[in-house]
Amino acid sequence: MPRGSLRISLAAPLAACLILHVPAAAETSSWEGRVDGPAEAAPKKARPKPTPAVPAKVIRVVPASPTALPFVAPPAASSAVGAPPSTAPATSGAPDRGGNVSEVIKAPVPGEDAAYEAFDQGKYITALQLALQAAQKGDPQAHTLVGRIYAEGYGAAQNLSLAAQWYARAAELGDPEGMFAYGLMLAEGKGVQKSYDAAAQMFEAAAGHKHPLANYNLALLFLRGEGKPENPHRALGHMLFAAEAGVAAAQYDLGTMYATGTGTDANAFEAARWIGKAAAQGHTEAQLDYAVLLFRGHGVPPDQKRGAALFRAAAEKGMAVAQNRLARCYVHGAGVEKSMIDAATWHLIAKGGGVPDESLDKTVAKLSKADRAKAEKAAAAWRDKSLMGIE
Repeated sequence: MPRGSLRISLAAPLAACLILHVPAAAETSSWEGRVDGPAEAAPKKARPKPTPAVPAKVIRVVPASPTALPFVAPPAASSAVGAPPSTAPATSGAPDRGGNVSEVIKAPVPGEDAAYEAFDQGKYITALQLALQAAQKGDPQAHTLVGRIYAEGYGAAQNLSLAAQWYARAAELGDPEGMFAYGLMLAEGKGVQKSYDAAAQMFEAAAGHKHPLANYNLALLFLRGEGKPENPHRALGHMLFAAEAGVAAAQYDLGTMYATGTGTDANAFEAARWIGKAAAQGHTEAQLDYAVLLFRGHGVPPDQKRGAALFRAAAEKGMAVAQNRLARCYVHGAGVEKSMIDAATWHLIAKGGGVPDESLDKTVAKLSKADRAKAEKAAAAWRDKSLMGIE
């Protein structure tokens, strides 16, 4: 089953002592929709995540100026074909702030587990039919599943507007995943008018149900002052919750907040601890930054061998800055066995990725013709494997 990942990230380089030469283009504005590590105990039903994947990027903690956006209330139930059934009075707005959302108490609906089982097995048409039956009986989570099916075009033609209606209805009925999914659509303007204000209310409602990613995205809105007043202290609280729940992006961003003193006093040890946790989960930017911390012994005991291994892990994922750092490790034998051919190989790869290095150019120029040919061949082979998605 696809695992979704959407995120907005807003932070800066770790600190003045960690100049990573990351190009400005690495800053992004996306949304997070996937738990990247262990979170709360799994519910009885493994709920599919509602959003498609995009890569995580470097964040910056310099808040942007707030943008005035109109409030967009969840759409009321419609009588259109495929629209969610009206099983309860429709509300005129998002759930109350602070997570004060009434829970829907109901008897188990026969077949609702079967809808998710069918979805997990790729039987999307069957899943849609079963979910629609459960939704007619008022099951909030069935509404969320129907919403995802329409959002991603599984078992039915993709219809973002209709998906938003189903997610909104699920939110009205009290399903945290529905609240979160609808919040994502509002944040991105998919199927509905874009509104950070309305998205913030949805994230806040889901966060009130201890939803890790809702807490994470809410933290980002507080950092940026969009949909919420700029408040780094409140951002820290929500970020900490998500980080402790195992969201790798939140762990990395929390570490960055500690490194830069955003919403808290600067703390090199806490910065290293949280960035290290994210790196251990395979977060690419965290691997790069934690490697630098290990080489410099900043907030963590120095360990060049481990640092070089993390540079390589990030380099293998295509991060040009990490590729450049790994090349330098091979030049100096720092954490790895010295190898000018390996140094030249990774330099050529990094240079092709947009990270030039005049010093390494001179190193490659000093190699014999045969060694340069080996490095060029190895670099070309790596690029070919990368293009084909071979690890």
